[in-house]
Amino acid sequence: MPFSDSSVRFHQAAIAGAAAGLLGGLFGVGGGLIIVPALASFAKMERRLAHGTSLAATLPIAVASLITYQSHGNVDWAVAVFLAIGAIAGAVLGTHLLRIIPKRLLIIVFVITVLATATRLLLGSESGGRVELTVAMALLLVAIGFVTGTLAGLLGIGGGVIMVPSMVVLLDMMPVVAKGTSVAVIVPTSIMGTIRNRRHANADIRVAAVVGAFGVVTAVIGGTISDRLSPTVANAMFAALLVFVAVTQLLSLRSEEAPTPADTTASRAD
Repeated sequence: MPFSDSSVRFHQAAIAGAAAGLLGGLFGVGGGLIIVPALASFAKMERRLAHGTSLAATLPIAVASLITYQSHGNVDWAVAVFLAIGAIAGAVLGTHLLRIIPKRLLIIVFVITVLATATRLLLGSESGGRVELTVAMALLLVAIGFVTGTLAGLLGIGGGVIMVPSMVVLLDMMPVVAKGTSVAVIVPTSIMGTIRNRRHANADIRVAAVVGAFGVVTAVIGGTISDRLSPTVANAMFAALLVFVAVTQLLSLRSEEAPTPADTTASRAD
């Protein structure tokens, strides 16, 4: 997807980055929920390349979000370490699966993931504070991190859509601390995933740089707002966004199944 021959694509990447940065800052995610559909549907990037490029673009967004959350004291570093151990290992598996899983299945897995997250957020939960680490809790965190890293490498998302609900629901963590801890894990996960994706030509670093650069500014804004936002309102907003993204991806899947005029003409010729 070269930008030299299309300023329109540059603008699309810039808009996607700004939107993804705001999303990442507000909800502690990498922004892939916005970046992947934008690159695949609007910028016409091949699906695997869009997933890999998205993961690379989440790195600067996650760093900006992390700095903002840390400045408000909303990062649990002990939890982040155990999550990151699992997430880095998972990212290796996820980027491997990205090379072999069919495009249609990628979209279906993506949709299922975001709809499951939206459902859990709408159900809501009461949260306490920070986690008291035990051996069992540490093992659970590594397991959550592994699932998160696998989905991150496979779907091009930072993994926050899995980590944040898991920390809030399973660990009884405050939502704002869960979000800050999530972006702390996204940083090493995106680094590992991008290194592997680049090795297999599944990431366009130039596009990722544009998306990430525009996302950095809005990520700081989103992180600042998140510190003051009601958890109930934040969850409802996030769930609504997830449903919207899932619907657009299902529509794109349906449109890909519909025969094009060229296909119809060819079949008639046969």
